[in-house]
Amino acid sequence: MMLIGITVPLLLLLLALARWGWGAQGAQTQEALPPGPTALPLLGNLLQLESGRLDRALMELSGRWGPVFTVRLGPRPAVVLCGYSALRDALVLQADAFSGRGTMAVIERFTRGNGIAFSNGRRWRTLRNFALRALKEFGMGTRTIEERILEEAACLLGEFQATIGTPFDPRRLLDNAVSNVICSVAFGNRYDYEDPEFLRLLDLFHDNCRIMSSRWSEMYNIFPSLLDWLPGPHHRMFQNFAELRVFISGQIQRHQQMRQPGEPRDFIDCFLDQMDKEQEDPESHFQEETLVMTTHNLFFGGTETTSTTLRYGLLILLKYPEVAAKVQAELDAVVGRMHTPRLEDRERLPYTNAVLHEIQRFISVLPLGLPRALTRDTHLRGYFLPKGTFVIPLLVSSHRDPIQFKDPDCFNPTNFLDDKGNFQSNDAFMPFAPGKRMCLGASLALSEIFLFFTAILQRFCLLPVESPTNIDLTPQYTGLGNIPPAFQLHLVAR
Repeated sequence: MMLIGITVPLLLLLLALARWGWGAQGAQTQEALPPGPTALPLLGNLLQLESGRLDRALMELSGRWGPVFTVRLGPRPAVVLCGYSALRDALVLQADAFSGRGTMAVIERFTRGNGIAFSNGRRWRTLRNFALRALKEFGMGTRTIEERILEEAACLLGEFQATIGTPFDPRRLLDNAVSNVICSVAFGNRYDYEDPEFLRLLDLFHDNCRIMSSRWSEMYNIFPSLLDWLPGPHHRMFQNFAELRVFISGQIQRHQQMRQPGEPRDFIDCFLDQMDKEQEDPESHFQEETLVMTTHNLFFGGTETTSTTLRYGLLILLKYPEVAAKVQAELDAVVGRMHTPRLEDRERLPYTNAVLHEIQRFISVLPLGLPRALTRDTHLRGYFLPKGTFVIPLLVSSHRDPIQFKDPDCFNPTNFLDDKGNFQSNDAFMPFAPGKRMCLGASLALSEIFLFFTAILQRFCLLPVESPTNIDLTPQYTGLGNIPPAFQLHLVAR
């Protein structure tokens, strides 16, 4: 493994000097854990895990050690779940036991276990139940959110129309559109695509997503005490976090000044109302810091993963123009070109629906998932796993499971079609993680992916700047997320 440009002897020396900082992480023994590859002192199995390709390396190790095995990421043991069957047995059939969130040093330094995505125990359950109710009140899973997405899709199409005749990188426009949907829910308003404050916000999210999917983040999560002292872009990540905190805090302050208690306009107002109700409760989880972190979780989860899926999907359709043409033919036959596709059309568009599911399966936008931690002692596949065990749910391994999908390493929409051409779901489809920790915004993301994609393909033909055979679908970054390489898109009105 390439250790971020540092020679192995020098790194070993630095690790030895910093050993005092890792005692807590190395306290968990590996006695009762499943077997795995032999680990070196301090380094663990890092030399066997190729940086930037951690998901592939873990899948290869699974070929020798089975679907449940242990690796050491530096001093920390981690139990890896590989393949649909193992993921189901743990995250679905033992959902409560595997419902804890494993700590990541990068995230812990910013959130300190606060917010929805990275909290645990009673705080997590309280915040999740509240967020589900509040988001439903403001349109999640209803026709109201569909209208918001369609309004934003119309704005996006207008921006796309202005590019006709000139190749462009669609990343920023897609970021704008997707983020505005969650902005309308959290802040009660959308932003103009040229708003400098909005653009800065999106740049911060995008920069952090890239860094968190790089080898720097991998190494920080394993050796935080050491990386705190080494120069590198990981320090910029924490500066970005601080700037995001200031932005969100400013939004909260404006809401506090302008809101009418008991008459919430958006998620922040709803949270502030709950803070008022529990202000006398010393154990309340509804504090301003919790609101900052929860809002950040909603934004990051609701912007980056969906925008990345849309961007990666467009690149895939450039690679396979025959698939895009078949989707457009189905849209023309079922919806026509005079009416905007709606969620109710999804059942009548089996091939389109299959293509969108296959895009998500193929790219596995969060290949490692987010780490879990056992909430109690349990048994899995004959192994005893003690409470607190750090677990890596390798979601990409379900999507690449040859038992569940034919030619899993190839893009093939028929993975989600039966013999008669009808859409066919598959329990091994896990882009939002199964079980109690399923992504809070899964239904919103699926709605956005369907409505944005169909709106674009109904209106435009996608032309690659280079030959489709030369298009490389290999992620530019692979770590926390699979981020596609930068590309340019050439649109032609249909």
